[in-house]
Amino acid sequence: MEPGYASPMPEQSHPETSAPRGVSTVPEAHLLTDAVTRLRRALRASIRSEFPWEALPMAQVELLQVLGEHTPARVGDLAQRQRLAASTVSGIIGQMMTAGLVAREVDPNDRRASVVTLTDAGRDKLAAWTDAHERRMDIALSTLDEADRAALRAALPALFRIAAHLGEPADDDAAH
Repeated sequence: MEPGYASPMPEQSHPETSAPRGVSTVPEAHLLTDAVTRLRRALRASIRSEFPWEALPMAQVELLQVLGEHTPARVGDLAQRQRLAASTVSGIIGQMMTAGLVAREVDPNDRRASVVTLTDAGRDKLAAWTDAHERRMDIALSTLDEADRAALRAALPALFRIAAHLGEPADDDAAH
């Protein structure tokens, strides 16, 4: 474990240390929520320690990710995907336009509407963010034994199905 990082799961809250093997005193939903929350927090913290200059707010990162998969997109579509108000997304898009990460263009299918597209700078920022996260995850995965890595690989399809059930569009390539 790296200096300055807390243990990912304190001993007293680890179900296998407080209950017989296979019997959890904490519901699976709680454990999964806790694990996902801790993983997201750890990734955000580790990326900022690796790249202290990186101050891109998560709302902007998430919009870059959506635009990386679905571009061009209308603000209303982005708002629906992110489950945010269109005015909120429009404000974030305005900040991202000022930073040169996205651009508004006329919708080629409906000239009365506009769409948001990634700029080259936005694509570069998204690629750098993704690469840095994957490097951090590679380092963390390398600390696990093969049994743990196999368990994670086996769990991935179920995790993608949970994401799809919760409303996140499934990525067919990632789910296989």
